[in-house]
Amino acid sequence: MPTRLFSFIGGDTGSWQVAAMDVVAGEALPAAKRLAIAPGADAPSDPHAAWMLRGITSNERYVLREDRVQMAARQHGLGRPEAACAALIPIRKNAAWWALTQDQGQDVFEEQSSHAGPGLRHFPALARRLHHCRDLSQNLPFDFITWFDYTPAAAPAFDELVAALRATEEWKYVERDVDIRLLHEAASPLAAT
Repeated sequence: MPTRLFSFIGGDTGSWQVAAMDVVAGEALPAAKRLAIAPGADAPSDPHAAWMLRGITSNERYVLREDRVQMAARQHGLGRPEAACAALIPIRKNAAWWALTQDQGQDVFEEQSSHAGPGLRHFPALARRLHHCRDLSQNLPFDFITWFDYTPAAAPAFDELVAALRATEEWKYVERDVDIRLLHEAASPLAAT
């Protein structure tokens, strides 16, 4: 069975070098030089870690079947050797988002924001996996963590994607957004999962 739980540990160790940590909205995370990714329930204990974020892959929400089929057909897997760049983007949505019903949230995603559209335009150059934090606890600092990896040549496409998503109606519900850009130093532990 594939691993669904991942820990993202910011500190002084890990195979990813932190190139930048930008606060888009809300509170910053403490500074970290490196990022380690630990799949599974037994995350290594690092007393010197600046922070640890945990999330679990889950069923896809707010995705129409047609979009899901297109994404699966166009997106490469994570951990490609040429994907030397990555972004870890944890976000927290506000109470107004969580007060929406499923159909209202779907409307914001699809009708008002066309959430899948920008991503589909950038596959296969970008690969991504969404991790749900709220499925573990509502008391965690973020609701979602998105992991992206891409080649250095695709960095402008990634910047274009996040700018397009942050300009949508959906992003009016985001109260915390930290954009962490990373450079790869070894094979990604996500490659085998």
